[in-house]
Parts: sequence; C-alpha cells; structure tokens
Amino acid sequence: MMRCVATAGIFWILTGLAEADEPKFAYVDLTDKFTQKLADKFGTDERNLLSVPKGEQTFEKVKFKVGDGVVQLGSKQLADKPEKVEGTKVDKKFAKLHILHATCFGGGPNVAGSPWYVEDGTKIGEYKINYEDKSSEYIPIVFGKDVRDWWFRADEKEASHSKVAWKGDNDYAKENECRLRLYLSTWDNPKPDMKVISIDYIGQKEATVAAPFCVALTLEEK
Repeated sequence: MMRCVATAGIFWILTGLAEADEPKFAYVDLTDKFTQKLADKFGTDERNLLSVPKGEQTFEKVKFKVGDGVVQLGSKQLADKPEKVEGTKVDKKFAKLHILHATCFGGGPNVAGSPWYVEDGTKIGEYKINYEDKSSEYIPIVFGKDVRDWWFRADEKEASHSKVAWKGDNDYAKENECRLRLYLSTWDNPKPDMKVISIDYIGQKEATVAAPFCVALTLEEK
C-alpha cells in the first residue's frame, strides 16, 4: 500500500513539473485591424486564397488563434493597402512574442529586373512595441531572413532566421506548380517586466514591392 502511495505521489510531482515547464500563451486580438479577409482573393485571381486553417492552431509547438482575416500592408505592387496599422492592443507583460507572417511578392524567378523582385536583406517592414513608460522597441522584418513570399516553388530557399510554420495549397498556386507557406518568428522581449500597451505594424510601401502580412500574434508569458 505504501508503495502505491509513493508511486502516486511521484506521478503527481512529475505531472506538476511537466505542466510548469509548458509555456503559457496568450493571443493578441487582431480582428479590428484586419485589412484582408481570408475569404477574399489575394491579388487578381478568385482562386488565390490563403487556406490556413482558422481557430486555435498549434504551429511549431506555438499556439495561435487564426481569425477571419490578416493584417495586410501595402507596397509598390499593392497600392490599395495601408503603409501601417497602428494601435493593436496588448496591455500585458510577456517574455516572448511569436509572429505568424509572410509577404506577398519576391518569390518564383526572383531575379533583378522583374516587377516582383525583392533582394535578400531588404527591410520590408517592422513591428513597433510600445511600452507603458512610452519607450519602444522595434522588430525589423527582413526579406530572406524573417520572411519570404507566401507562394513558393520546391527549389526556392526558406528564410534563414524563421521557421516555416505552415504549408498549404490553393487551386491557383497548384496551377502554377507552387504551394503556400507561413513563417514563425520569435522575439525575446528585452523588458519582460514592463507592460506592453500596443503594437504597431509598419511597412515600406514606397520603397519595395514586398507587401508583408501578419496572420496572428501570440504572447508567451513569464
């Protein structure tokens, strides 16, 4: 009997330690900031849809909540979208920010002189983290490092500092022998004990054809 009690005790201790090691996630609500609906075409073809599954999802061991749209920024090739979307509410302290994102343009035969060319190393946007003391930190979005085009061919490179978190398909991409992908970028907050009030999403609309878009943001709390 004592052996059973001791075994049960060890089990619950180990279970508690395992739960303590699991990261605690909190979703950032982007709903009021969407500039592109998932049900609407990306570009000119009705079949060109971002087919990422909606709702609570886990990508690369990080939990995200995918809504009905994305925050799509503009570029030289996407003039009808905004250069920046400000004031996404956070109002929390956190240790890490996980970002599910990608960009339009820069894929396929990405060669200088083509209308959709984006050179590796090009800064195409940034996330501005606004703290309660009025200070800010910036997370740059660099093409080739943090994201690449959401369309890709089998022979194309991936981003060097982010993980491919999701791959999918749509009919238009299949017709062009391509697939779809989204990237996971993780940022370590240098001020985890200070509340973040909001996040601004800022592009480079007049400087590049790359049009970044953010699908979801997740906080990893302390």
